[in-house]
Amino acid sequence: MDHSKSTKKPMTSRELAALIGVSQSAVSRAFTPGSSIARDLRERILMQAREYGYQPNAIASMLTKRRTNIVGIVVSDMRNPFYPALIEKLTQALQRAGLQSLLFNVTPGAEIEKQLVAIHTYNVDAVVVIASTMLNSRMLTRITEGRKAVLLNRIGHEDIASVCCDNALGARLLVDHLYEAGHRRIGHVAGMTSSGIGMLRYSAFTSRLAELGMRLTRTVSHEAFSYEAGWDSALDLLADEPDAIFFTSDILALGGIDALRTDPRGAGVGVVGFDDIPMAAWPNYSLTTYRQPVSAIAETTTRLLTEDGPTTPKLYSLPGELVIRASSAPRITGAE
Repeated sequence: MDHSKSTKKPMTSRELAALIGVSQSAVSRAFTPGSSIARDLRERILMQAREYGYQPNAIASMLTKRRTNIVGIVVSDMRNPFYPALIEKLTQALQRAGLQSLLFNVTPGAEIEKQLVAIHTYNVDAVVVIASTMLNSRMLTRITEGRKAVLLNRIGHEDIASVCCDNALGARLLVDHLYEAGHRRIGHVAGMTSSGIGMLRYSAFTSRLAELGMRLTRTVSHEAFSYEAGWDSALDLLADEPDAIFFTSDILALGGIDALRTDPRGAGVGVVGFDDIPMAAWPNYSLTTYRQPVSAIAETTTRLLTEDGPTTPKLYSLPGELVIRASSAPRITGAE
């Protein structure tokens, strides 16, 4: 069997230029949108390139330019279904702007310093850090030094722009809904207690409870945004006989709903979450939640990375939407 086609090295731009009698720079300009080259020459080069099966080497091209058009995306919690959904929208928005993405998964237990070196090895033009609580301010400064940078779903770094949903508004709207549904004794399940976003939601949540004369029965946390943490936390709270439970994220709430179904004390306990991941709408859960404006977050981030000049280090807080489903059904007894 002839394997020559599968093992043949790709044609270089120098080889194509020699075959069709033009300069190598002309080949390069023909494949660069907006470059200075005569229209008929560009069309001839592109036609000959198709005939010879030539494709430009994107990586080699990047090495000759000051820009790579690559955005590094740093994330550390891929177990939370909200983040893959956010990354999908973000990469799509970046591609529409002519940018490509390189994902760095900063995994728990790994040597973070070595991973930071790897991030610097790839000469990315900009960096997006998604919620990574594993990275302190010093590490963030190292990653973003000399590059445009945006934090997603993370606050508290005064030198880097941050884009997130309006977490305080979301928490207050969820409390208002629980009040209207007749729930008065509310339990709270936190995720990572060191998370700035989590603390912001908690502060708005407890403030609104107090304003409406509702009672916080107790807050519990297993220091994770996971289904298992939600399950265990819901069972922990049942001893306090809550009317409803506010979960800081949807994945926690889904675990909580399933746990409540295993215990007679969980019957009639309302549940709300935060994020509106796809599973929240599944009929088996029908979770009331606050929908994060994922598309708007992705578009705002892309705009900040592509606009001329330095990015203003401020908080861009975008409104989401309250989504009411069956999990927070009104109480039949005990309503005021």
